Amino acid sequence: MNIALSWCAVLLLGFALVTLDVINKGLLYRFDQFVADLSRPKLSGFTNFLVLRIDDLGLRWITALILLITAGLISRRFKSFRPLNLAFLSLVFLNVFVGASKVFFGRCKAKEDFDLCMFSDGMAYPSGHISNALLTWGLFAYIIFRYTHRAPFEGLKLYWLVAVITIAVGAVSLLRNTHWFTDLLGGMFLGGAILVLVVAIDRFIPSTRQPS
Repeated sequence: MNIALSWCAVLLLGFALVTLDVINKGLLYRFDQFVADLSRPKLSGFTNFLVLRIDDLGLRWITALILLITAGLISRRFKSFRPLNLAFLSLVFLNVFVGASKVFFGRCKAKEDFDLCMFSDGMAYPSGHISNALLTWGLFAYIIFRYTHRAPFEGLKLYWLVAVITIAVGAVSLLRNTHWFTDLLGGMFLGGAILVLVVAIDRFIPSTRQPS
């Protein structure tokens, strides 16, 4: 528990440092401008369709539905509400912490690039897409591993899938210029902190029906 909380604090510190850099127009802010000004290809046809489907992997309603269905099936299999409770808890934390940060910082989108981009009633920082991808797919992988540890799957490890999806969602956001680079970086720090916190809560509160 203490180790998990320490990691959570480190990730929150990372989020705070990124935020301060953006507000004070530091090195990361200047890198934001460089990335946003890069020329981008015009997407059409199947390529555009594929890019949008990858982007969908960070949409909250899609990932939440997949997570809740998975948690529900595992809850039924092991006759425990723990997986569903963790899923609901992660979604509540996601909406509260990421949503509140978006409203408070009010950053414009990269393609808009106002002179005063922070505190301009935007919703870009931190990226909800990347936070959502990391948190929900991360918890999806954690629940499957945690509850199949002694089942026929022998602890199926899907953490590599979480990394692939998170990176892919971030790359697509940069390609479409819908987010600044620091939106994504801050979103990963905040989403990661929430994921570690949820896992810490699961480990701290024992469950007799948890197989691992």
